[in-house]
Amino acid sequence: QVQLVESGGGLVQAGGSLRLSCAASGRTFSSYRVGWFRQTPGKERESVAGITGDGGATYYADSVKGRFTITRDNTKSTVYLQLNSLKPEDTAVYFCGAGLRRVWTSVENVDYWGQGTQVTVSS
Repeated sequence: QVQLVESGGGLVQAGGSLRLSCAASGRTFSSYRVGWFRQTPGKERESVAGITGDGGATYYADSVKGRFTITRDNTKSTVYLQLNSLKPEDTAVYFCGAGLRRVWTSVENVDYWGQGTQVTVSS
């Protein structure tokens, strides 16, 4: 069982930055692949970034490539998402999700979800 808690969201102007954190409970956190997803009202939850259990490989949606960076610190059981050069279209609730499969390819592969954190980018 893994519990995930996101933090770090907020209101920022376009061009600004935020760092989101996803803190996990559970002794086997390093076994889990973790992804960051976002969702806006009326739309499906979409994958924006993912990272393997050892942090050796990362994946990004084209819409965020070059602006967002996902990292993890398994000693702290935490995954981070650095959001730079934010745009109004990045406004969404951001969720982290963990699973044993490639979570960044489909929400169906996520076994555990956090509660989400709101990111709002003003123009």
